[in-house]
Amino acid sequence: QVQLVESGGGLVQAGGSLRLSCAASGRTFSNYIMAWFRQAPGNEREFVGFIRRSVPNTYYADSVKGRFSISRDNAKNTVYLQMNSLKPEDTAVYYCATNVHGLGSTSRDGYDYWGQGIQVTVSS
Repeated sequence: QVQLVESGGGLVQAGGSLRLSCAASGRTFSNYIMAWFRQAPGNEREFVGFIRRSVPNTYYADSVKGRFSISRDNAKNTVYLQMNSLKPEDTAVYYCATNVHGLGSTSRDGYDYWGQGIQVTVSS
């Protein structure tokens, strides 16, 4: 069974930075795609980005492109979401996710395993 655990969330002022981590267990981490989603109150869960195991290896939503970056440390079975130039509209619960087929997807239906989520709040 795959387990994903996010950490690193919190409160930050607009313009600041935060780095989220997602630790994975239960499978060979390096073989699989890892994605980040977020969900603000009253909104649908939306795609943030994903990282493949191969090159070119990252893809981002337009809303975060140029501000957020995803990286992975296969030795630590961990994927990171570096968030810079944060805006109040980035406030949400952030989730990491993975799937069994290894294909990139911008839809939440494309992922089989999810972390519990972690709150990120950006104050204005």
